[in-house]
Amino acid sequence: MRCPKGTFLEVRPRSGLASRGVLMANAPGTIDSDYSGEVRVPLTYLFDGSYRIEAGDRIAQVRLVAETPASFRVGKVQPVGTRRGGFGSTGR
Repeated sequence: MRCPKGTFLEVRPRSGLASRGVLMANAPGTIDSDYSGEVRVPLTYLFDGSYRIEAGDRIAQVRLVAETPASFRVGKVQPVGTRRGGFGSTGR
């Protein structure tokens, strides 16, 4: 599997499995455009016992997404408005 340059694939769980206690670990997953090869979907089961996945079962879905170019400037950030102690800080 390979996606076009300038895009990436987003691997998402199918909602029907979540109702049975089967979740995709690390969702959503990302497959970059420079990757080619086998794609595996890590699953986890929330309940006691086990859940059987058969060949051909639909366990995930893939979405093709266009990359959005970004640029960043390195420098000191000037505070705007409030004084805070850090990310998520209440100042206490």
